[in-house]
Amino acid sequence: MNSPLYIMWLRQLKRYWRSKARIVGSLAQPILFLVALGFGFGPIFQKAGGGSYLEFLAPGIIAMSILFTAMFNGIEIIWDRQFGFLKETLVAPVSRYSIMLGRTLGGATVALIQGIIVFIISLLIGFRPVNLSMILISFIFMFLIAVLFTALGTAIASRLEDMQGFQLIMNFIIMPLFFLSGALFPIESLPEALKIVTKINPLSYGVDGIRACLTGISSLGIFMDFFILLIVSLIILSIGSYLFSKIEI
Repeated sequence: MNSPLYIMWLRQLKRYWRSKARIVGSLAQPILFLVALGFGFGPIFQKAGGGSYLEFLAPGIIAMSILFTAMFNGIEIIWDRQFGFLKETLVAPVSRYSIMLGRTLGGATVALIQGIIVFIISLLIGFRPVNLSMILISFIFMFLIAVLFTALGTAIASRLEDMQGFQLIMNFIIMPLFFLSGALFPIESLPEALKIVTKINPLSYGVDGIRACLTGISSLGIFMDFFILLIVSLIILSIGSYLFSKIEI
């Protein structure tokens, strides 16, 4: 296959597998959260009547690893722009939308692989899904999270030329998205103002969807999780495609 979509998708995967340090480094934080928080706060969570904290935490950490990997895929656009590869790509007689879609799907596939690796690690640590038949459905939620935030990272990177600026913006966006998604604590007992914020946060629906599939616990409803995540992903993908098509070279 020689389509630009396939070529860009394959290029993203090759970049990922060639960077062993990137793979190892991106796993350090999820493992730290799973071990330190899962076992550290486990007894407290259990005494409060919440059951196993590791069971509650693991889906949120899987979503976190996908979020971080997907968003930072956007930095490759700035890297390619600085070293001239992006110019060579954009002057080719192919649609910019195809190029952007290929990059997004490639970055989303990388983020999905990262999430699956963290899922396997969580199994080794002691996490146990309640319904094995729902694991494949959880992968669909993981992929939607990956597409959504890879497209968002691409959209932001399309308007920037400075790596430092991109990293600052990413940290400003990523941490609130993660901490206000219900990944670390149940959202049912939050104050009303924070509940509204968590329901606006698209990552909340991804975390809740993965948790519903793997643990059977859902705060928002698995069908609502899917449809809202799908709609927001399509909207952000459209915005990202438009902004990418307007890059000046």
